Amino acid sequence: MKPDIHPKTFETNITCSTCGTVWPTHSTRQGLRVDICARCHPFYTGEQRIVDTAGQVDRFMRRLQTSQSQQAAAARRREEQNKPAPKKPSLLREIYGDEEAETE
Repeated sequence: MKPDIHPKTFETNITCSTCGTVWPTHSTRQGLRVDICARCHPFYTGEQRIVDTAGQVDRFMRRLQTSQSQQAAAARRREEQNKPAPKKPSLLREIYGDEEAETE
């Protein structure tokens, strides 16, 4: 190997900031931290848990709630428009009364 062309490696620990797991490794950087590891990630643990990264879940839930309320309002407006018009009183009943309108 050529001298002085390879980076220096250190014995360091990788620390998970979620569960606190620490494991030793060799790296060119010291004191590595990860947001989530295989020990606490929902895919590997099988837990139904939402991992929130920078408020993305909160933002999504707000958008979802807004969307659902808009859809509900649109459905109410459609129902109001599709309501049948109230029946007008029969002109025959007004003129001839109830008895003659029923015979015709």
